[in-house]
Amino acid sequence: MAVVVAFPPASASARFDSLRRRRPITTTPFSGYFGAACRRLVSTRTRVHAAAMSDGTSVSTTAPPEVPTTRTDRDRIGSVKQQLSRLLKESLQALFPYEIEPLVAACQAKFGDYQCNNAMGLWSQLKGKPTEFKNPNSIGQAIAKNLPQSEVIESTSVAGPGFVNITLSNKWISKHIHNMLVNGIEEWAPILSVTRAVVDFSSPNIAKEMHVGHLRSTIIGDTLSRMLEFSNVEVLRRNHVGDWGTQFGMLIEHLFDQFPDWEDAGDQAIGDLQAFYKASKLRFDQEPAFMARAQQAVVRLQSGEDKYRHAWKKICEISRKEFDLVYQRLQVQLEEKGESFYNPYIPDVLEEFNKEGLIKESDGARVVEIKGHNIPLIVIKRDGGYNYASTDLAALWYRLNVEKAEWIIYVTDVGQQQHFDMFFTAARTVGWLPDPAKNTYPKTSHVGFGLVLGSDGKRFRTRSSEVVRLVELLDEAKSRSKAELKKRLEDNGKIKDWKDDELDSTAEAIGYGAVKYADLKNNRLTNYTFSFDQMLNDKGNTAVYLLYAHARICSIIKKSGKEIEELKNLEAIVLGHPDERALGLHLIQFAEIVEEACSNLLPNVLCEYLYNLSEMFTRFYTSCQVNGSPEEASRLLLCEATAVVMRKCFHLLGITPVYRI
Repeated sequence: MAVVVAFPPASASARFDSLRRRRPITTTPFSGYFGAACRRLVSTRTRVHAAAMSDGTSVSTTAPPEVPTTRTDRDRIGSVKQQLSRLLKESLQALFPYEIEPLVAACQAKFGDYQCNNAMGLWSQLKGKPTEFKNPNSIGQAIAKNLPQSEVIESTSVAGPGFVNITLSNKWISKHIHNMLVNGIEEWAPILSVTRAVVDFSSPNIAKEMHVGHLRSTIIGDTLSRMLEFSNVEVLRRNHVGDWGTQFGMLIEHLFDQFPDWEDAGDQAIGDLQAFYKASKLRFDQEPAFMARAQQAVVRLQSGEDKYRHAWKKICEISRKEFDLVYQRLQVQLEEKGESFYNPYIPDVLEEFNKEGLIKESDGARVVEIKGHNIPLIVIKRDGGYNYASTDLAALWYRLNVEKAEWIIYVTDVGQQQHFDMFFTAARTVGWLPDPAKNTYPKTSHVGFGLVLGSDGKRFRTRSSEVVRLVELLDEAKSRSKAELKKRLEDNGKIKDWKDDELDSTAEAIGYGAVKYADLKNNRLTNYTFSFDQMLNDKGNTAVYLLYAHARICSIIKKSGKEIEELKNLEAIVLGHPDERALGLHLIQFAEIVEEACSNLLPNVLCEYLYNLSEMFTRFYTSCQVNGSPEEASRLLLCEATAVVMRKCFHLLGITPVYRI
């Protein structure tokens, strides 16, 4: 999947002038956890409330529930939590003369399915004032009593200091799953309070090969993008490559020295990109004359001299092809807008800071002092050059004013946390961003992540202490996966049933999926140890185990001989066994899990859900016979629903599902 490249405009200054006085984006405040989602549904509140008040269509063992054939974005009803939140909000509005956001959470099975936890907080506000309520429990009782009638809720109870426990209706859970099977998994896309986001991820440096250090940024950024896109957010996937640094002076001069006819030599002029970079860096460090020429080359490049611009473009082009080899393997799509793209905007951006009196002189450099930090943010170096901070400020200005992004997300290692804290504070100081305490848009987030470690507990490297090239790592993952798959098929006598191309594509899906999942299942803030043996294990919380589980579900459905599409139209899901209900409940919680993973920018939340889903399916299948049972049709539909949700989880994690092992 080739990266799209965007080049800088011919005249950034004119565009800046036309936009500089425009407010970035009209801010949209949150109003509690589900406030924005509820506001987006105000226009359909009457319709939704009417639906909630109806008895619905009864689910029988012989006929499926009626389901709508199509839905528009305005018709989307949100996650289970959001639906309960709307019902509870009506109850709270009937009891109190001010707006209160419901506090809804899943609870332990012995109490119910969900819990409303507002009572204690409300009691602390009312205590000592004239009120009809005697204690938190009485508030909880009133909340439960004032809930509107709904097909969603089977029963309520109030425990302890006013916790309102809610048990969902089995019929409604069944109907909700059936709706998804008929209308598609997009039926369960969560409703977020943002419509356009920039996700800045991967971001390798031109003329350096991608290595294992780029792995986390690339796959975490891709997964966040996929989850936001599934939630109907327009995502601008940005590859902010390092293509404008001082290293280009040495690279260009080394190219000129080694290949005087470099324009005719093509890609062979550089050959091994990593070796070419090392050779030029060695000369830069050891040859003063070469260093002086390289430094002058940077000036000539940035002043627009044709010869140097052409050489720069050639180096970038060759480097980009190397990056594409990795992105194709990982199935990652990006649009490249490197540092060079934003360079024309920097002078006007800094002038805006200067007019506000925010830029000061400091030891020959120009800086912005940042409240709460002992060091300033350098925006112009002593030699008059720009740096990461000046480029990042120009990029942020562009993303706010030109691309109109509401949420800008930066995916880099945790070591850059201070830089982003200072950079975001500078943007707030000049008035581009609101106070984060106000929870308004636009907003920025730094998604930090830890290191990839080797078995020795140190940064993952080769035996010769070189960084691990990402292409080689992925190739080895596929090779090991293929060897394990062939051995498994030979042992069970099924190798003859597999064609070479199927074996190859399955090994690739498992190998690459194993690498991705081993990373994503960890909290991104922590370091993790890279181990092929562990990630390719078919037991435990691994991609291999989950892919095998999905293939097993597909096998169960195939062995039944039944057509799932016919069952969707003729049969209903009945949750008669406790393990059927537990699985059904977990399935319908998918939307709120994606919502949580998006809101907190934590892919591991989705991984945990997927692993638990597989475990719950195993319990269901162990205790509930599917094929040949009186409940076969219902249980096959439950199997299909599980497979559909698993496939969507795989997609969001960038993993290709396999259908047989």
